[in-house]
Amino acid sequence: MTQLDSSLQAKMDHAIGLLQQALDTYAEVTFANSLGAEDVVITDLIGRFVRGIEIFSLDTGRLPEETLQLLAKMEQRYDTKVKVYYPDAAQLEAYVHANGINGFYQSVELRKGCCHVRKVEPLKRALAGKRAWVTGIRREQAVTRGTIEFSEWDAGNGLQKINPLADWSEKEVWAYIKAHQIPYNALHDQHYPSIGCAPCTRSIAMGEDVRAGRWWWENPELKECGLHPASSLKKPS
Repeated sequence: MTQLDSSLQAKMDHAIGLLQQALDTYAEVTFANSLGAEDVVITDLIGRFVRGIEIFSLDTGRLPEETLQLLAKMEQRYDTKVKVYYPDAAQLEAYVHANGINGFYQSVELRKGCCHVRKVEPLKRALAGKRAWVTGIRREQAVTRGTIEFSEWDAGNGLQKINPLADWSEKEVWAYIKAHQIPYNALHDQHYPSIGCAPCTRSIAMGEDVRAGRWWWENPELKECGLHPASSLKKPS
């Protein structure tokens, strides 16, 4: 195991502090683990330092096999069970019947509709009864995420949202992964920096934005799935 430099060690300590504070303050806290690079870092922090935080993942039904393999590895490494939520069968069948199996390629509206059925609705069930949730989103990831805070009110879901890696760079994420030898998605080694559903994710070329491989046929300002809408980040009245 490689020792972290002082700057990254400080960010690690800060992230652990945020997670512990969230658990102490809200008690009912859950971590939305999408099994990306950021999320394996947070899984490691929870698994080693803040075990009281629940971990869940959304299986959309169209995840790459490499993502599912990583889920199994993480459960084994940290001796924990990740709660997995699936799309509502009736809603999914209705969407596919109306729009086709790959209807999401036809328009932004249909793509967001697919994301709603496969991600947003299961997320609502995963967050039911919780007072706070943890995510791996970072300011550097996309233009839609440049102003996120470490802790902010999620009005759309009615609970506090904790983003412990908000100020981490991609380089720092990978330095942590390598230093602690954490399992990660094998697709990252094939130039997939951001990984979602298989039909909506591609590898990127040298110099492209890290989110360029997600919904690559859309405008960057529209490339969110609905789990992290900017409009939901408002203080409670």
